[in-house]
Amino acid sequence: MSPRRNHRRDEGGPVDRDRARQGVQTVQTWSDGEWLVRGVPPSNATKVYRCPGCQQTIPPGVAHIVAWPADGRGDLTDRRHWHSGCWKARDRRHPGR
Repeated sequence: MSPRRNHRRDEGGPVDRDRARQGVQTVQTWSDGEWLVRGVPPSNATKVYRCPGCQQTIPPGVAHIVAWPADGRGDLTDRRHWHSGCWKARDRRHPGR
């Protein structure tokens, strides 16, 4: 029997700390178009936001998501912070309801 060989793992380069802190954004398609969506971990949730799905506040320290149109026509003012559950139930919870 041959001895076990330990192979060095390829780490894939340095970690982008800003990207790790901000989270990875994904594109999600909904009935009203495509949205860029990024999770906000509790450690980065430092402000109070109002969820457009339920009109309730998202207090600091609560994980949630931020979403904005993926069409590239918007700016930072088009970003909206949603409770994660409200975003998942988005077809039933449209902004303003």
